[in-house]
Amino acid sequence: MGQKVNPVAFRTGTFLPWKSRWYADDKTYKKYLIEDITLRRALMNKLKLAGVTSIEIERLPKSMVVTMTVSRPGVVIGRGGSGIEEIKKFIIDMLGKTKTLKSDNMKIDLRVNEVKDPELSSYLVATRIVSDLERRMPHRRVIAKTIERVMQSGALGVKIVLAGRIGGAEISRTEKYHKGSIPSQTLREIIDYAQVPALLKRGYVGIKVYIHKKSE
Repeated sequence: MGQKVNPVAFRTGTFLPWKSRWYADDKTYKKYLIEDITLRRALMNKLKLAGVTSIEIERLPKSMVVTMTVSRPGVVIGRGGSGIEEIKKFIIDMLGKTKTLKSDNMKIDLRVNEVKDPELSSYLVATRIVSDLERRMPHRRVIAKTIERVMQSGALGVKIVLAGRIGGAEISRTEKYHKGSIPSQTLREIIDYAQVPALLKRGYVGIKVYIHKKSE
């Protein structure tokens, strides 16, 4: 794996499952793909407070299974399951807008998984770095504290890459921070990866987080 290869995409299909699982012919493939992208983006924004990390979509002949991995499942479920019903209505409304499926006959099955350790989730770590940088905290201090927390949680290694006008500099640059081991070409190793942009006063700064986890 080179520096520009997504570690998740590199392992998808061999060691990691696909995030969208369904079959479609040439006519409906594009519609299903756009629908999945739109639905996933909408749910990520809607469930931001719940600490959502990933959304998997599986299409069956008469139903759709949506699996959400979040750090705070109570926020998603709500009192007496009211949150689940609200999300189901939200998904059905979106399916009705796209008109690719008949929402009246579509059965939505929602499944909520809890993140075991939020400090080992690359997406949650990256979003925390984004919030700290947007509050104008010094980036080196933020990165140092983040690496320390991740390593104390049991990670074998962590790498954080910042790219852009870091600290409001006139010329954009790339800074890399790492601790421990991040094997780049060993497929059997578990590398959690996330990429999140931070909108700062002088422009966007891209943040990439690599976390090397222990195999279960």
